[in-house]
Amino acid sequence: MKIYLEHISKRFQRHWIFKDVNLSFTSPGAYAILGPNGSGKSTLLRIIAGMQAASTGKLIYEDSGQKLAPEKLFNHISFTAPSQEIVEEFTLLEFLRFHYSFKDIYPGLSIEDVVTATGLQDAQHKPIADYSSGMKQRVKLAQAIFTNSPVLLLDEPCTNLDDTGVQQYRAWVEQYTRNRLVIVASNDIREYYFCNEQVEMQAYK
Repeated sequence: MKIYLEHISKRFQRHWIFKDVNLSFTSPGAYAILGPNGSGKSTLLRIIAGMQAASTGKLIYEDSGQKLAPEKLFNHISFTAPSQEIVEEFTLLEFLRFHYSFKDIYPGLSIEDVVTATGLQDAQHKPIADYSSGMKQRVKLAQAIFTNSPVLLLDEPCTNLDDTGVQQYRAWVEQYTRNRLVIVASNDIREYYFCNEQVEMQAYK
């Protein structure tokens, strides 16, 4: 999988968040999008995910050397962010069954395996609305990382996680991302320590 950004810029009203971003991301690989708050990290990640439109420029997605049609992008990308909305009226089991009804689960895993990996077995029948912020973040990470997609986009993945949650995140990264294209938007080294390429958003101001 390859993603090309050609002259990507984003403006909110009269203010340019970033200008003329020209980048390429190739699988397998791990990339970090870095910069202080307000630098446009999360916005750029959402543009790459196809969730938000750029003001100027274009994105090209290639799979096995062939351009990927926009309507097929959904099945190639998994995304998570602290602001991501999930159906909190669902229990954990209901949410995972719903999610994996339209996305493929990581090969060799079952929904029960995902529940066990999160460490939330005792809460699997409780509404997600009753979870703490750290528990909700584990659910958000799990639905992304344990989806069988070639591209994984992580926006500040350790937000609200305690030390145990951070160690859990590191274990998942090391076991389930080796052959994927991973892009992390962050300013916390714990979240992108494994990335061998870095993009500084300050360079596009």
